[in-house]
Amino acid sequence: MIFEPATIGNIRLNNRIIRSATHEGLADEYGYPTDQLIKKYEMLARNEVGCIITGFAGVMPNGKSNSYRMLMIHDDTFIDPYKKLTGKIHEYGTPVILQIAHCGRQTRSKITGFPTVAPSAIRDRTFNEDLPHELSEPEIFEIIESFANAVVRAKDAGFDGVQLHLAHGYLLAQFLSSYTNRRTDRWGGTTANRFRIIGEIFARAKRMAGDFPVLVKMNAHDGRKGGMNITEAVEIAGMLESAGCSAIEVSCGVFEDSLYTVRGDTLPVEAAFRHNFRYKSYPGFVKSIAKRVVPILTKKIRPYENYNVQFAAMIRNMVSIPVITVGGISTLASVESIITGEKADFISMCRPFIIEPDIVRKFKEGRQAKSKCIACNYCLVAAEERALRCYRGKLKAQGS
Repeated sequence: MIFEPATIGNIRLNNRIIRSATHEGLADEYGYPTDQLIKKYEMLARNEVGCIITGFAGVMPNGKSNSYRMLMIHDDTFIDPYKKLTGKIHEYGTPVILQIAHCGRQTRSKITGFPTVAPSAIRDRTFNEDLPHELSEPEIFEIIESFANAVVRAKDAGFDGVQLHLAHGYLLAQFLSSYTNRRTDRWGGTTANRFRIIGEIFARAKRMAGDFPVLVKMNAHDGRKGGMNITEAVEIAGMLESAGCSAIEVSCGVFEDSLYTVRGDTLPVEAAFRHNFRYKSYPGFVKSIAKRVVPILTKKIRPYENYNVQFAAMIRNMVSIPVITVGGISTLASVESIITGEKADFISMCRPFIIEPDIVRKFKEGRQAKSKCIACNYCLVAAEERALRCYRGKLKAQGS
């Protein structure tokens, strides 16, 4: 069942294991895909991944990520370069879905060249920025149009679908959450009002791109007081189905939650002091002390494995469209339990594919039952300044 073909909308997947959207840092300085990125995806496709969801691509210049060399898709000049990417992946019969996003307040004006924006003027403590600019209604409609245009470009570039990024505290997640959306107009307040921008994106995309598949990645929960919770997430999932969503990938957390989204039993302190803009300029003696103290003082977020599965199951029970679960899934036994136990229709993985792009083939051929990933999270922290790679907890040993 796991390794048999399955469908999401009109997309035929090779199996039920998806490479979840993972920021690779392999765009050029303008956000166009590079040959290195195509080779990375080709490696995944050659090794029988069910489907590839790309790293997030920005729909507007002011929504660009703080991370190194984010993909972009904010004008038509990106269509032909992406055609080269989709054409190569399709040679292997593998579908590829473009994740599209706007980072909202979770970025830095130094990176984008613009003030950060958000549904409400609430400062994000992760990025040390001033209060974000609270979006006006005309600016909200501009964002809706930008997402819809990105959907059309993705279709023209040969992608099999798009995934709207409604998770991890980025702009559309900021609208959904009462923690970040404190508006009193028709774009805030009730769940329906906070969902309005997403419903408008779906409606506009459908008018412009027809029945082109639009998936979402959304939070079921986070660690913010007044933030997303599973009760509201289930309600939003129903709204997504009514809006024409093709599938829901269930995740969790925002940047202010630290490692809530990508958990591990060790903290990537060394990687943070090497690559994070907030910490890398600290004096050496401070770093030396902090490396010993921070792991002791920082509360670890548990569980480390399969931590969105129960929430995906709750959402799956309330909708008829496919549900995908992600988060700490790293063993064949977990995949089998989730799929055969009907807790989700598909599973997606991020970190295991960084160290082993051939993990699906290893699972399928019975050569391996567990990922080699140790969840050190150095890969994701270092991605702020360099292209994606596995460090396996040994930053210095790999000359980084």
